[in-house]
Amino acid sequence: MTLARGEETTPAHPNDVAPPASTKSGQPIAVWVLAFAAMVSFMGIGLVDPILKSIAANLDATPSEVSLLFTSYLLVTSVAMLVTSFVSSRIGGRTTLMAGLVIIIVFATLAGTSDSVAALVGWRAGWGLGNALFIATALAAIIAVARGGAERAVTLYEAALGVGISVGPLVGAFLGTINWRAPFFGVAVLMGIALLAIALFLKDKVRVSHAIRPADPLRALGHGGLLVLGIAALLYNGGFFAVLAFTPFTLPYSAFGIGFLFFGWGVLLGVCAVWGAPWMHRRFGLTRAFIITLGVFTAILVALALTVDNHVAVTVLVIACGAPLGVLNTMFTEAAMNVSPVPRPVASAGYNFVRFLGAAASPWICGKLGEEIGLSAPYWFGAACVLGGLLMIMVFGRRHLAAINTRH
Repeated sequence: MTLARGEETTPAHPNDVAPPASTKSGQPIAVWVLAFAAMVSFMGIGLVDPILKSIAANLDATPSEVSLLFTSYLLVTSVAMLVTSFVSSRIGGRTTLMAGLVIIIVFATLAGTSDSVAALVGWRAGWGLGNALFIATALAAIIAVARGGAERAVTLYEAALGVGISVGPLVGAFLGTINWRAPFFGVAVLMGIALLAIALFLKDKVRVSHAIRPADPLRALGHGGLLVLGIAALLYNGGFFAVLAFTPFTLPYSAFGIGFLFFGWGVLLGVCAVWGAPWMHRRFGLTRAFIITLGVFTAILVALALTVDNHVAVTVLVIACGAPLGVLNTMFTEAAMNVSPVPRPVASAGYNFVRFLGAAASPWICGKLGEEIGLSAPYWFGAACVLGGLLMIMVFGRRHLAAINTRH
């Protein structure tokens, strides 16, 4: 899932920015430091997937209670998106990045000390605040310090996202075999390394281009195109997290089995986010690409609901759905950044606020449906959500997407 893409910062006056040290690849060291930190941040999304069943067993929790690990994390991330640009415009991009990492380190460590699922859910909420501060600024900082233009910087960011999402489940599985608490401590250590690296190598004074007030992202949603895309993405996330948050409870696999399953899913997601989305856009046009890809994802969710008792089929379908998810993540975010006349940081904050509400609600709803109705119910719910997003695009989004094509 592409997070907060489109946030823009610009360096201060050129005389304020020291020439960054370069690597043999031609990119400044600071770019690779930021890419590493972004990768670790995105690892946190899927890190808990392989240990969900272990957490439930050790803390005597139900699937819906454990799913609140996603809900609290993403709900706080959603709300915090409204203020992250305001904060970074006041204290600067570098300081915002470091503050976000410090918060993640503290709350990831506290999560590892939890003795109840309620405490763990609470610490994950604090983690979400740090995550919002970091991810809302990371791409902007990479764009500010990278060589080769924004397009190359975005590619590096997308690559970091793909690696983080795919490797996170494997790291969670490996550390989870030691103890279910170990993945949380592992993230804290990795984030500590990233914090130290940013402190040492990111010396540039990265400033946000616009002084953004907290209410600006909400006002931006008054633009019909941005609101339509936000609601469509909210519904799409209902299906995304039906797969991510509930699938571990449908399969008899060990933590390593779940880890490798979502590793394959994440690799396909990352590859299609970087290369698949641009190809779809060129080949079919933006509107048709949305319709085709949302339709494919809906069909996969229906197939998951119909074959939920066939573990081989579920495994294949979950990995396969990484392809449409990668394409949709990139297309949704790029469309949201270009659909309205407001500054990109404002559009990003408003759009992410809306779509993360869907990401926060879906895991808990899917957990309850799975407990009270059956294992297929969360996938039917996800399919209905994605179909709703498809209808939003077809009925209300065509004009706005056509306007993006006209401008570009």
